Amino acid sequence: MRRAWKSPVIARDAAPTPRAAQQALPFVEPAPLVEPLLLVPARVQRLWFCVWLPGLPLEASRSSDSAAAVIEEQQGIHRVLLADPKAQAAGVMAGQSANAALALLPTLQLEERSLPREQQTLEALATWLERFSSFVCIADRDVLLLEIAGSLRLFGGLRELRKEISKGLRQHGFDASLAIAPTPLGATWLARAGRRACIRDQQNLQSALRHLPIRSLNWPEGLCATLIGMGVTTIGDCLRLPREGFVRRFGAEHMLALDRALGLLPDPRNSWRAPERFCADHEMPEEQSDRERLINICYELLLSHEQFLLARQLGTQRLCFSFFHLKGPATELRLGCAQADRSAKRWLELLRIRFDQLVLPQPVIAIRLRSGVTQALRAESSRLNFHDSNEGQTRRYSITQLAERLIARIGEQSVHSVGLVAEHRPQHAWRVQSLFSDWASSTLTEVRRHWRRPLWMLPEPALLPAHSGYPLHQGGPIRLLDGPERLETGWWDEEGISRDYYTAVNPAGMRLWVFRNRRRPSSWYLHGYFG
Repeated sequence: MRRAWKSPVIARDAAPTPRAAQQALPFVEPAPLVEPLLLVPARVQRLWFCVWLPGLPLEASRSSDSAAAVIEEQQGIHRVLLADPKAQAAGVMAGQSANAALALLPTLQLEERSLPREQQTLEALATWLERFSSFVCIADRDVLLLEIAGSLRLFGGLRELRKEISKGLRQHGFDASLAIAPTPLGATWLARAGRRACIRDQQNLQSALRHLPIRSLNWPEGLCATLIGMGVTTIGDCLRLPREGFVRRFGAEHMLALDRALGLLPDPRNSWRAPERFCADHEMPEEQSDRERLINICYELLLSHEQFLLARQLGTQRLCFSFFHLKGPATELRLGCAQADRSAKRWLELLRIRFDQLVLPQPVIAIRLRSGVTQALRAESSRLNFHDSNEGQTRRYSITQLAERLIARIGEQSVHSVGLVAEHRPQHAWRVQSLFSDWASSTLTEVRRHWRRPLWMLPEPALLPAHSGYPLHQGGPIRLLDGPERLETGWWDEEGISRDYYTAVNPAGMRLWVFRNRRRPSSWYLHGYFG
């Protein structure tokens, strides 16, 4: 059974964002004593995951248990664009007229192609893919691209990541062709050719692309026919043609596309971003008056709304349901709660209470859910379970309640919290304070929010070993990612510092907070680890 993808409607156009800056910053060494050549990080190798959806027009249509096909008007005649397996088994195939298809299978469900619905489905799928990569690109009407080089360690390697994406696509009812390559066009062409390839090294890319047919490049039909008539049937045949002659006859655009696919030219892409507010529709095949059925549909929308907010760590205080009728204006039901929340079960409880009082003048044909202004949710500490020996029952206490009980038992002088101080020197940037102190008296300022500090700070900076002046950690050279952040302060007391701090990574992938002592340029120290 094919399941239709119910997707959020775009509430506003998402402005394209610039390409994520993933390349490490070059190291700049002000002192001539240390040669910076080996500390310049290597160029980050990008890896593109392509998802090609050849059956998107059919998969974006309404779900149906019977045989179905999507038709499209071509030169005044409605012809079959795609048919599902049941229709194909009856002899229905692409290119047939709608009448011929109905003659073969009278019970065939025909639906005209809808480009807006396909775009809506594609954007919903891009939203789902954002859980695997911070850079998702809608490259074509049926192509999605993910930059996954930075996601491999998070998902346990390339094989596990590919397995997760493939499994999720099948669960959502999509039959996709997948390919991985160092360039976006290379991955796209491999996927369009049906090659489930996984190429990580750019040196192997050209040999993999050479055997792809010209049809997989999605070039104009006339151009492909001309090339095939000349005996040019593969990408390798194109690359063997004289460049000047190819450009003169077919234009520079296609030659540049070949260069981008091979990685000879840059191929910048725009990252797609999901809308900031949730808006989703559920269209029913027929009018519905059963209130329990309508509530179940609303609950499905609330679950999608919960996932939307969960991915962004947001909540909302307002929701609006719109119940559409075939005749007459839509009936609206607005819900609100005192504190921002995203729980579908909590909103469902409020909906059931209000729904008993809702008057629906006509049967409902579609339901829309829109969220209000979103708010950042404040994280809450988990509660701990304690067994009361006197009463023989288990009680749950928050971290704050536990601290209060400890203070009552062992005294306020034995339990403390940590506060931040407006001080640039890391060793003086925090202080111990009472749990009952006034938080408003903290000297922490808003300016400090953009500073990046490691969660694990060493009690004292540790001198790093060096080889020919280059810092080492765990037996290998470190690579600088960000910096320098210069701290030169404390000249008025005996603990003055003059340091350049950097974010670095060691050969094992651990992120470090290191600094170079500017008073001794050859001395490098480790001051903390990032989580």
